[in-house]
Amino acid sequence: MTGPQLHAVAADTVFDGLTTHRDAAVLIEGSRIKWLGPRRRLDAGIPVRELPDRCWLVPGFIDVQVNGGGDVLFNDDPTSGGMARIVAAHRQHGTTGLLPTLLSDTPEKMRMALGAIQALPPESGVLGIHFEGPFLAPEKAGAHLPGMTRTPGADDLRLLASPHAGITLVTLAPERVPAGFITELAAARVRVALGHSMATYAETRQALAEGLTGFTHLFNAMRPLASREPGPVAAALESAGAWFGMIVDGVHVHPAMLRMALRGSARPMLVTDAMPPVAGTRPTFSLYGQPIEVHGETCVRQDGTLAGTALDMASAVRNCVRLLGVPLTEVLGYASREPAAFLGLGDRLGRLAPGYEADMAALDPDTIEVMGTWVAGRGAD
Repeated sequence: MTGPQLHAVAADTVFDGLTTHRDAAVLIEGSRIKWLGPRRRLDAGIPVRELPDRCWLVPGFIDVQVNGGGDVLFNDDPTSGGMARIVAAHRQHGTTGLLPTLLSDTPEKMRMALGAIQALPPESGVLGIHFEGPFLAPEKAGAHLPGMTRTPGADDLRLLASPHAGITLVTLAPERVPAGFITELAAARVRVALGHSMATYAETRQALAEGLTGFTHLFNAMRPLASREPGPVAAALESAGAWFGMIVDGVHVHPAMLRMALRGSARPMLVTDAMPPVAGTRPTFSLYGQPIEVHGETCVRQDGTLAGTALDMASAVRNCVRLLGVPLTEVLGYASREPAAFLGLGDRLGRLAPGYEADMAALDPDTIEVMGTWVAGRGAD
């Protein structure tokens, strides 16, 4: 029997997630990276995909908050077919791994969504599932339907903690769940993030002590930072062991606030909070029966409430460079290495190194346009 076929991708610049390599190549064996080094050291006879001049080869983007894409809303189509369309929409913009995100919905819809995730093969690009709610503060519901929010019970804990091949991420309001709930989720290896919450600073610190490690779209839909009650934002930014999601569209959060957040101790990661219009054909869609319109890169309900974005990850990277003034190599870490680490997958995703999955994107470093992607070593332009 013969082993997996070797092939390589070569570029003027390979950014491995930490370091740039000039005139380099990535050698792929099956779904994983076998070697990274100077292009001239590739053995003769190995098929090589040569990227255009000045093009960068970088780790594929990982998005932990994807509500939809390709005209599909995950809540409306929590099936393998629906997820395949969402994945395809985002893959053309450099996202090689994502968490389909179910907004607050019924227990039946949550079970359906989890079942669909479990049916997908590992190479699908779907890394698990993100339940954003329904255990949220109604007064911070945002675009979520307040009537869907509720307190979790024993059945919810069993569902969320049930073993499956992927990652489960739960966004919740710590002040709205029973004592011990976060501890039990963390013990079951569920990732827990604070979001849509009125938690105090003390309540947030307690949740961090119990195993909460994430903050969903920091600043948005949470108690604001204040002098006498610093709330979740201060607790997040002083926590070196926590990650916070950033929506960088220039609307959800003022760039000055995000620049301030980047000076804190917590670890930033880009998220899109994407809705169906990403790589879709329709500029409007329906959420909980209410019409949503796209204004630039932002989705808005008729009453002015923000309802996600029309961002893809390449646009989020571009905005982060241009609006926040962060170097491209650092931003690429926000889009790949940090989300991989947050999900506990940093030993196989988020970098280009031997033994890692060959999830990669080809990128024009000036326009930050994606020119190709590879998932598990298989390319698609």
